Amino acid sequence: MPNDTTSSPHDTLHGYFIEDLSIGMDAMMAKTVTEADIVAFAGVSGDFNPVHVNENFAKTTMFKRRIAHGILSASFISAVLGCKLPGPGCIYLKQSLKFLAPVMIGDTVTARVKVTAIDTEKKRVTLETGCEVEGKAVLAGEAVLMVSSRSS
Repeated sequence: MPNDTTSSPHDTLHGYFIEDLSIGMDAMMAKTVTEADIVAFAGVSGDFNPVHVNENFAKTTMFKRRIAHGILSASFISAVLGCKLPGPGCIYLKQSLKFLAPVMIGDTVTARVKVTAIDTEKKRVTLETGCEVEGKAVLAGEAVLMVSSRSS
């Protein structure tokens, strides 16, 4: 996605206002998934599915090794939305997700978001969301967020 939006025109405590957004604006971030990330995510979420945390079990699955939690990759989308576009102060209302391929320990996941619709009256923005590893889509979806107005 061109025109990577890496910072808002506002201070670090508030991202874009609804009036600042336009169709096509985009942002991204990349994160390499580590063993520590998977262990920490399992602990925080309570999801100790052995496909994520048990190498011997994972060898018996179609993946032949441990995979990262799908929601861990989705959380990278949340980071882009909450920190970059629309940025601090936005409120997540809805997220659809389609998991397309597994993410393995050591993979670098690139999360991307792109503004596709803006409803200034309702103060809502819709964004195409997704994650990829080495250019291959691993997750696709759409998010709807509430974004404050300069006048409120």
